Amino acid sequence: MSGAAEPAVLVVDDDRNVRDLICAALAGRGYSTAAAGNGKEALAYLRNSPARPRLILLDLMMPEMTGWEFRKAQQDDPALCAIPVAIITGLDVPEGQAEALGAVDVLCKPSRIEPLAELVCRFCGAPA
Repeated sequence: MSGAAEPAVLVVDDDRNVRDLICAALAGRGYSTAAAGNGKEALAYLRNSPARPRLILLDLMMPEMTGWEFRKAQQDDPALCAIPVAIITGLDVPEGQAEALGAVDVLCKPSRIEPLAELVCRFCGAPA
């Protein structure tokens, strides 16, 4: 897990290279990030950090706690349920599944930086 004191985005993905690339791309655009390797780490980060991210980028297929399991636990936690979640996955997500998860958007891996930056800007505003 890594990150700044007040991250704009929490990146949750079990692939360290993907996490690092997303965090670096967003940092290059001026956004602060935090990262977790699975849903269990992400929940621990959210529950123990005084700062809340404005957006969570969530992979679905991860060890220990999948994206689906994370999303259920997040939705069941009144302190965390309002944080918007966007799915970022290599899976073919059937139409309607993102809505069923309560996700604000779905990006397919590998994602180009422009759609990712536009998504982050929608929820985090322009970087300071």
